[in-house]
Amino acid sequence: MTGSNDEMAKEKLEQAKGYVIEAIAETMDVYGVTPAAGKLYATMYFEDQMNLDEMREQLDMSKPSMSTSVRKLQEIEMVKKKFQRGSRKHTYAAEKNFFNTFMSYFCQMWDREAKMNIEAVKQAEFELDQIFEDEDVSEELVEEARRIYHQLDQSKTYYRWLERLVASIRSEEIYEFLPVHPDNNK
Repeated sequence: MTGSNDEMAKEKLEQAKGYVIEAIAETMDVYGVTPAAGKLYATMYFEDQMNLDEMREQLDMSKPSMSTSVRKLQEIEMVKKKFQRGSRKHTYAAEKNFFNTFMSYFCQMWDREAKMNIEAVKQAEFELDQIFEDEDVSEELVEEARRIYHQLDQSKTYYRWLERLVASIRSEEIYEFLPVHPDNNK
């Protein structure tokens, strides 16, 4: 009498996936994507791979919205394009390893933050150095420039730390301090 509860089991499977899909969709703003793109990623997470038509059919999204979402998910390396021999349709697969997703996205963002701000600090210091070298600038403005220079100098500590954090994540050294599977499985 196998299969007598299959319908109920199918409903429970869909409900279980639905809980996870909704939660992922709601929290994808952390990765800078819309809830619609989050729902797309979460749906793909449970599939081997999908083409745009399958995605649109399953999610009832417009083609432009679907394309924009897929492109954004590809940019942040949460979805990868797959090529199938003999098919003209592109298929896509979701990155299923959340550690890879985290490492890729946050390292990319933190790298960007550190590089942009360190460059801005260098440019600001150059301008401030010109104030220090100009003997015709009032002592009041020189003091203000010193205060800002000191503040900028202190900010570099954070940006250098951020660079080291990114390096420790990329090298996976961070797992020595924060193991994926700690001995204590509470």
